[in-house]
Amino acid sequence: MDVKIEAHWKEALSDEFEKDYFKELIEFVKAEYSTNQCFPPGNRIFAAFDHTPFHKVKVVILGQDPYHGPGQANGLCFSVNDGISKPPSLLNIFREILSDTNTQLPLSGNLEPWAAQGVLLLNATLTVRAHKAGSHQNKGWEQFTDAVISKLSEERESLVFLLWGGYAKKKGSKIDSKKHLVLTTGHPSPLSANRGYWFGNKHFSKTNEYLIKNGKSPIRW
Repeated sequence: MDVKIEAHWKEALSDEFEKDYFKELIEFVKAEYSTNQCFPPGNRIFAAFDHTPFHKVKVVILGQDPYHGPGQANGLCFSVNDGISKPPSLLNIFREILSDTNTQLPLSGNLEPWAAQGVLLLNATLTVRAHKAGSHQNKGWEQFTDAVISKLSEERESLVFLLWGGYAKKKGSKIDSKKHLVLTTGHPSPLSANRGYWFGNKHFSKTNEYLIKNGKSPIRW
């Protein structure tokens, strides 16, 4: 099956693309996009992989679903297109970065600059129907992204996995914590953050400390 995805990822995941579940998933996605408004745009479904090639990944941030409002989703978890208001979860992420690292916050909520530095911004489910959160869950995307995480865990060394919220933490079972740093905390959504489960986690400074310790350049958050 020919999937338009960055070349190194295409090689790493070649076996996955030939499995029956993935073929059924692609047929489902094609049907959904042909009959409904879906996000992100079709050419951005694999944007997280295109922006962060397999051999350049240093950090993995795991989201759940793409944003389901018009113009928001750009294929990177928590990220929005330039000119789009920052959603509440992203605002809370930026607030924690400011508190943790005293870094000047970017004007845009577009996280492509992170992706270019090796941050894989991966949603567990890569597509969604407009205004219907979770509408493409349990169709095969979760199995695919499990395979992505397993492949990174097995074939790469000293990565940082940031698992925010219960949904992301479940993916932690695919990660070898002896080889990689796994940091968990509550989800940055207002519901979780306002209950004290997000702020003060210091994941951004901890990530950079680990990367430097392992001979890698830190992320400019």
